[in-house]
Amino acid sequence: MEIKEKNKILIGRKKLHAMIPLAERTIFNMEQRGDFPRRIALTSRNVAWDLAEVEEWIEARKVFGAAASRPGRTI
Repeated sequence: MEIKEKNKILIGRKKLHAMIPLAERTIFNMEQRGDFPRRIALTSRNVAWDLAEVEEWIEARKVFGAAASRPGRTI
């Protein structure tokens, strides 16, 4: 599902998981820590993510991926 809104493209869970092969709970935990773009509640049962923010996160992973932090661990 893609929704275009004021030059923003919002993607649903299926598209997000096609781009980011992580478990739903992992993504949720990363959102809570501020390590992943926050979901946008469209309805009480439907959420989406800003495609541009997700793509920026992916690009940052490419640059800093080797040094990705683990929860509870300091480098």
